[in-house]
Amino acid sequence: MQWHFRTKGAGLPPQPVLKDFRNIECRDAVLAYDRIEYVMNEAGLPVSRWDGKTTKSHAVTGKDVPDERAQVPLERYVNPRQAEWPQADYVVGNPPFIGNKRMRDALGDGYVDALRRVWRDMPESADFVMYWWHHAGNLARRGDIQRFGFITTNSLTQTFNRRVVEAQLAAEPSLSLVYAIPDHPWVDSADGAAVRIAMTVGAPGSNSGRLLNVVDERQGNGEGLDVTLAERDGRVNADLTIGADVSGAQPLVANGGISSPGFKLHGAGFIVSRDKAAALGLGRVASLERHIREYRNGKDLAQTPRDVLVIDLFGLTSSEVRSHYPDVYQWVVENVKSERDHNNRKSRRDNWWTFGEPNPKLRSQLAGMSRYIATVETSKHRTFQFLDASIAPDNMLVVIAINDAYSLGVLSSQVHVCWSLAAGGTLEDRPRYNKSRCFEPFPFPIATPEQQAHIRALAEELDAHRKRQQAAHPELTLTGMYNVLEKLKSGAALTAKEKTLHELGLVSVLKSLHDELDGAVLAAYGWSDLAPLLPEAAAFADAVLARLVALNAERVAEEARGQIHWLRPAFQAPAPTPQQTSFADDAGLEASTGAAFRGASATSAIPRAPWPATLPEQVAAVARVLAETRAPLAEADLAARFTGKGPWKKRLPQLLDTLVALGRARALEDGRWMG
Repeated sequence: MQWHFRTKGAGLPPQPVLKDFRNIECRDAVLAYDRIEYVMNEAGLPVSRWDGKTTKSHAVTGKDVPDERAQVPLERYVNPRQAEWPQADYVVGNPPFIGNKRMRDALGDGYVDALRRVWRDMPESADFVMYWWHHAGNLARRGDIQRFGFITTNSLTQTFNRRVVEAQLAAEPSLSLVYAIPDHPWVDSADGAAVRIAMTVGAPGSNSGRLLNVVDERQGNGEGLDVTLAERDGRVNADLTIGADVSGAQPLVANGGISSPGFKLHGAGFIVSRDKAAALGLGRVASLERHIREYRNGKDLAQTPRDVLVIDLFGLTSSEVRSHYPDVYQWVVENVKSERDHNNRKSRRDNWWTFGEPNPKLRSQLAGMSRYIATVETSKHRTFQFLDASIAPDNMLVVIAINDAYSLGVLSSQVHVCWSLAAGGTLEDRPRYNKSRCFEPFPFPIATPEQQAHIRALAEELDAHRKRQQAAHPELTLTGMYNVLEKLKSGAALTAKEKTLHELGLVSVLKSLHDELDGAVLAAYGWSDLAPLLPEAAAFADAVLARLVALNAERVAEEARGQIHWLRPAFQAPAPTPQQTSFADDAGLEASTGAAFRGASATSAIPRAPWPATLPEQVAAVARVLAETRAPLAEADLAARFTGKGPWKKRLPQLLDTLVALGRARALEDGRWMG
């Protein structure tokens, strides 16, 4: 790696001075320290952990598992502090491409811990390269350098990295992006790997910039690709766009608490085939169907389904699993525990029989629902579909906990697709859907009942059409259908293979449904004047994004005044005020849990009820008691409202914390709770 500086001072020649940093470790450019020590235990011996690489064959399964003999000592960085850079006018660099999830493996636990202690204003989710970007931004805003320019991965525009850019652009004194290429092909000279990069140049002040987008790529005569760039001038936003500042849109209360990524397993052994599930007792052991469930990930939805199940033991102690489901217990011990014993996070080591991220918030969101909306986080085409509530979603799916097809229709429209493409960033060349940027700030239309009914009917037909054709033709994938749909929209001739997919998927029917849905959603917004622009993707995106950004600002102001247009009122706002309205009927949830949240008087007698068997029922039951009582309750008071044997009372604190996170309960200073 090289850094280019031009030394400061009057009367110096204009030639840049090259200072070569290749003999200094890249990590020392952002973190300075006195020395490195080993972490010692009370006996004075070095503390170590598994090296993260060396494996051995499991004695029973024969699979590769961590070899506990391969240990590396833990390190402590003494007196860590921000590194100081030499005085310069300009800084240009190509910092190391180390993603947030790879930092500990690449740099070590001690370094990463020290880095995050020192740079407290950096989000922990940011990639390593962003520490350079942030430091250079600080120097530029203070006037210590005139400009800086970096080559980074194109993940710069993703939410976890974009936060760093947003903070710098919004700070005082300000910073501007004066040159940017958001997505450019790159061939790594070290190993020849093809990656996608971004290039950015920052300067102090509020300035216009040049934005260059790659519009064509072709094989060149030398190394890499030749590209054609299209240039625009104007204010460059944090998401490396010019025009409507989608990245500046604020989350809406109306959309809060009903979206989540799926479950993060941290153990491939949780996934089993149908035959293995049957061997473990599914279908013959009572209640095991609650804990071995259908499972879907991104490839299952976009490509060919794997037809697998997942072992979900959330809510059970290890003793309960061993007592009630001994076959399952032994399987998880042999196929999960050996891996989790070496996990860096204590909670995952200690709770090895449950998912690494069991996501109680999502479980609460889905309680009482018959289906939910899902989309693949990283996908070539942005599609939404209903999944049955019995299906456990993988963490690479984004779940929208709404069962109303009206919301599915709005999300499936080109209005929302344009928004999600602008707001979500990309991974390599595939768009990503981030729920905090794509869903939570997105303003839904205030549609009339008739408009809602029309959109709802079209969305139900769209969802049914795709599932029907895929069921009839197992080789037909959602990606294949939408590849052909894009060709139809462009007017390009179909290949022989695409013609076959067109017939199997009835893709012209699919196009007709999307076209009608787009028109219906635009009408619900009152933006039918934009319909003629739909065939012109760039022009439509510019126009609709400008209106959505303005509408987001209007909704934020409305919510500050107390007017909230809830998407799922029975769950988000059990007792709506006259100012609080909703866009969707949410009929399924209303029928199962809604009645309990309305109309109960403060003095209503609440009889003791049996403690429910399943987690969703438990969440709903606790929420119902808090809502009906309308008075502060201690944990003991809550427990007294239920009957049952076993350790269920120990779960009340976790359930209450979940309800607080969802806005359905309040923790009082005296240790009691209110709904």
